[in-house]
Amino acid sequence: MEAKVGAKTKEAQDTRWRFVNRTMRLHGNAPHALIETLHSVQEHFGFLDTDSLKYVANALHVPLSLVYGVATFYHYFTLKPPGDHTCVVCKGTACYIGGAATILNTFEDEFGIGPGETTSDGKISLVTARCLGSCGLAPAVVFDGEVKGRMKADEVLEKVRRWTENDTNV
Repeated sequence: MEAKVGAKTKEAQDTRWRFVNRTMRLHGNAPHALIETLHSVQEHFGFLDTDSLKYVANALHVPLSLVYGVATFYHYFTLKPPGDHTCVVCKGTACYIGGAATILNTFEDEFGIGPGETTSDGKISLVTARCLGSCGLAPAVVFDGEVKGRMKADEVLEKVRRWTENDTNV
């Protein structure tokens, strides 16, 4: 009964929890729904904070340590809020050979962040991907969901600098 009350309270505070609760219900609120539920939280909130991890653990009747372990094991999940804009650099073989390492090094020199980090002003998050499946466009970079190919470090910096200047037409 307590989980139901908690679910109703969560839904009243933030309607995004309806989607998360629906995911859990579709899987019978069973422990095997953990990964799917965390995907739902990530999709609707953008990241997994401590409160959401505790909520999922309680609702699925699994130890918080298990929820945290799954959330930190899989690269897809993040425990920090993303920046306003996200730059994903592919590190697949073709992209790496094509210059992904140079792009990442230049990005770190320019903005002071490495993969998995967000600038202190919260504007830019840098992420790496094992492979984007765009090997013919190597090196490929994703700017806020838009894949661009055959990128050079200076081109990436130019596009990302526009974000820091509040120009979102990248």
